[in-house]
Amino acid sequence: MKLNKKIAVIGAGKIGQAIIGGLLDAGVSQAKEITAVTAHRESLEGVGKRFPVHTTLKAAEAVGEADLVIVSVKPQGVEGILPEIAKALTKKHLVISTVASVPIKVFEAAMKDDVPVIRTMPNTPCLIRQGMTAIAPGKHVKAEHLESAKKIFTTLGRCVVLDEKHMDAVTGLSGSGPAFMYIVVEALADGGVKVGLPRDVATTLAAQTMLGAGGMIVERGMHPALLKDEVTTPAGCTIDGILELEEGGLRVTLIKAVVRATQRASELYPGRKV
Repeated sequence: MKLNKKIAVIGAGKIGQAIIGGLLDAGVSQAKEITAVTAHRESLEGVGKRFPVHTTLKAAEAVGEADLVIVSVKPQGVEGILPEIAKALTKKHLVISTVASVPIKVFEAAMKDDVPVIRTMPNTPCLIRQGMTAIAPGKHVKAEHLESAKKIFTTLGRCVVLDEKHMDAVTGLSGSGPAFMYIVVEALADGGVKVGLPRDVATTLAAQTMLGAGGMIVERGMHPALLKDEVTTPAGCTIDGILELEEGGLRVTLIKAVVRATQRASELYPGRKV
């Protein structure tokens, strides 16, 4: 289903380009409906070579011609770009932020009108359309605005609508989580090498095993513990491996990793009062 809106993507970095690619590949938007904005001409030329969309260095101009504005800059860049685009925003626009740590109220406070603002937290697997995005609506957001956001981010994987109070936790779990999972895959592959497998084979086995295990949870809708029990036969090899994981503190370490990443997520934006 088409979005039928003119879109300005402010900050066409990895996530911004993933969104553009997802919209085009899914046929949700046409190239002529999208304008990509970057701060530097070199990066702008790179976007132009990859996608047949409009490109510009002039953010306010792009916003003025758009219906929907996606802000995808780093947290430290918000204070520079927000005053520039705010003067071009009206309540007819929809603003979607992918910026970590920056609250909706920061966007709303910068705008003269009651502009609907949606805060999102996508993760890097969006680059291969296997992403996870959380969506949090601001106070001026209506049902049709949420539908537009979901239409965009389902082109990149799965999405879920949450209250904004959960967004730091989302950042710590699904935002930072891929890095944690890469370490787990690397460790499993190292284990495979230790017991005699070639490195490339061990890495493929570990990565596909993680992909399949995640798919089992999502597709079957079962608690991970129940799926674990399906694999763990009495007096088998899996239970011995699980014993090693528990003795090594893997469970607690992963929990603590999410907690610490969540705490750090609340600190990324300098202008935020925690």
